Amino acid sequence: MKNSKYYPWVLVGLLWVVALLNYMDRQMLSTMKSAMQIDIAELQTAANFGYLMAIFLWIYGFMSPISGIIADKSNRKWLIVGSLFVWSAVTFAMGYATTFNQLYALRAIMGVSEALYIPAGLSLIADFHSSKTRSLAIGIHMTGLYMGQALGGFGATVAKAYSWQSTFHTFGLIGVVYAMVLVFFLREKKDSEIETSSDKIITTPKLPIFKGLALLFSNISFWIILMYFAIPSLPGWGVKNWLPTLFAQNLNLPMEQAGPLSTITIAVSSFIGVIFGGILSDRWVQKNLKGRIYTSAIGLALTIPSLLLIGFGHSLLHVVGAAVCFGVGFGMFDANNMPILCQFVSSKYRATAYGLMNMTGVFFGAFITNLLGKSSDEGNLGKDFAMLAGIVFLALCVQLYFLRPKANDFTDA
Repeated sequence: MKNSKYYPWVLVGLLWVVALLNYMDRQMLSTMKSAMQIDIAELQTAANFGYLMAIFLWIYGFMSPISGIIADKSNRKWLIVGSLFVWSAVTFAMGYATTFNQLYALRAIMGVSEALYIPAGLSLIADFHSSKTRSLAIGIHMTGLYMGQALGGFGATVAKAYSWQSTFHTFGLIGVVYAMVLVFFLREKKDSEIETSSDKIITTPKLPIFKGLALLFSNISFWIILMYFAIPSLPGWGVKNWLPTLFAQNLNLPMEQAGPLSTITIAVSSFIGVIFGGILSDRWVQKNLKGRIYTSAIGLALTIPSLLLIGFGHSLLHVVGAAVCFGVGFGMFDANNMPILCQFVSSKYRATAYGLMNMTGVFFGAFITNLLGKSSDEGNLGKDFAMLAGIVFLALCVQLYFLRPKANDFTDA
């Protein structure tokens, strides 16, 4: 199977499950607060629970570019397997935690191990898929992240039926077992490896560790891509963390109704967006080198009126319709970030580049989550959501004007 022409799609399927576990394991904690605080008294304060969520984001953010460098310099198969094994073992161990300090340490380790996956996984998929299928492959993989986020929300349901300890144990064990499965079915693909007629493998000398960073930071196109990725992270994280609250406020719904309505709406529409955006981009780029950029721009443009309606709408039709439009648009944007990067950055440095993008996105997300929290306390959540539309519009204009790819796959001399 590893040598089959179908293996690039088998790889997407294998990593789809990893992506699901990646987001599910990190999300479960946020939904099981009420169950856990009965046994761990320190979690009864919102500040301590916030520290648990924050330590993961800060470490995950700082580790992302380091993880990218590691992925570009090492065997990504073993990096993915090791990453999955460690964060799954951490999830399993969280079921035995009895103090806040134990949870804090485990959450920090999870931040390191989970950060190792995304740059390695996306760059591996990009290498196995040509420009004809790359956006669709990345888009399908992204649905695993959405599914994991949605399933993580059911952590409280499982915890109520059994216990929060058994919930961590069960899903942690699933990840450990799946890591063993990947040992046999996952394989690496490096451009630096050339198979000769005698089946020998010639490997080019390893490049200096920081050469990739130097090349990226001297590439103006990468700076534009970095900005274009980071700015939509503001509404992206804002919707992820504050849309249930906004639904409850604008529609006068109890949170037990607003929460599922908002998360399911975004999840389903994002599924549609990444698949549609992937197919459209892969076809368009065969006729126009800016096809991926145009597809991503269409998606991001859809989020602009969506943010205005999400912020100011007060009817079910307006708010839910805006959320659907936002999910489809953001999905189209999500499916094309790595494929666009492939048009400007060599395969030798793509994991490093995406790690930097991931870091900026997480830090922008932490900033906007805190800002919107203050806005909610002041009663300005809807207005500030709407104001994000203007920032996104400026990023969209810069991207369309300045990004001009010269090839479907960038290669350096």
